Amino acid sequence: MTRVDFLGVAIDSLRTNRLRSGLTMLGVIIGVAAVILLVSLGQGTKEYVEAQFAGLGSNILIVTPGKVETRGGPPLMGPAKHRLTLSDSRALEKKGYLFAGVAPVVFGTAEVRYLNRSRNVSVLGVTPPFSDVRNLRVEIGSFVSDADVDARRRVCVLGRTVKRELFGNANALGQTVKVSGSMFRVIGIMERKGISLGIDIDDILFVPVRTAQEIFDLDSLFEILISVRNRNDIESAKELATSLLMRAHNRNEDFTITNQAAILSSLFTILDTLTYVLGGIAAISLLVGGIGIMNIMLVTVKERTNEIGIRKAVGARDRDILLQFLLEAVALSVAGGVCGILFGLAGAGTLRLLVPKVPVSVPAWSVLVAFTFSAVVGVFFGVYPAKKAASLNPIEALRYE
Repeated sequence: MTRVDFLGVAIDSLRTNRLRSGLTMLGVIIGVAAVILLVSLGQGTKEYVEAQFAGLGSNILIVTPGKVETRGGPPLMGPAKHRLTLSDSRALEKKGYLFAGVAPVVFGTAEVRYLNRSRNVSVLGVTPPFSDVRNLRVEIGSFVSDADVDARRRVCVLGRTVKRELFGNANALGQTVKVSGSMFRVIGIMERKGISLGIDIDDILFVPVRTAQEIFDLDSLFEILISVRNRNDIESAKELATSLLMRAHNRNEDFTITNQAAILSSLFTILDTLTYVLGGIAAISLLVGGIGIMNIMLVTVKERTNEIGIRKAVGARDRDILLQFLLEAVALSVAGGVCGILFGLAGAGTLRLLVPKVPVSVPAWSVLVAFTFSAVVGVFFGVYPAKKAASLNPIEALRYE
């Protein structure tokens, strides 16, 4: 008999005992489907997080006041003041040859009122580069200009949610709203951006940075955002920004520069680890399925002892018997793997359809790995029963009842 004949015998054996074969494959089916589903959820989450960061701009350095470190003994005079100012921002703009944009930011919350409607919203004091740095666009009107910043004009740009809640379908451009009791003229409406990293970008009011400092009675900044021209220059840009700010702060490094790409990389490392752990846990059920296959194959060897004896009596070699039973075990696991792939893909599609907010993305490698692992499980757990069948004495096998 050729190997094709052995494969045909193995498939016929599966067909003869369909119910038992189906139950034996169940563990492999569940294992493969679980691996595909869990890896898909992990991959989908990773792509979702990446899209969220990309939506807020790429190649970003975030400068915040204060240094995250511990120095010296216990504090005696209280914490030192760590501030960022517009002078720092200008110093970065003038000499930051690696920077595509520098955006000082003032943050606060205020009540915004139009006629009898009011709403508490986040207010960002910004300069013109902010929209490019954070990848935001104006849909109607214009964004904050340098002239607005220099003249401390009382103008504002509305996020889409703020506009809808205060003006409904009416035209807001040119209208006047009250922000913390002061009158502001609406000069623009932002494009819809949605929620990013838990922040509703549409529910924000943008005003000139100097005007925001007046509203909130501040002379410092919440943060400074820096977009770097080239992703490969991130570290050099960070060193340049550190050098420029230390020079402006009398050699004191009383600020922290965070690399957004580094944050993203750390998140990816966590998500990758989580995905592999979940996939590994799911793969355990594949091992359980493999044990089920070995158990059924041992039963099969018992049931077909006479057949083995007859085949050996008419000239079948040990390796022929071994190959036949090994192929039957592999056929069980491979068939289970194929069914598991179909169930896994169907489950991912159903999840995406029923719960669109749950990020699901099926990577091709997860399907390949799950299928390969199921086949390997079949070979591994099929070897022992096949060897046992091949080692049977033909005379004793013929006498077996």
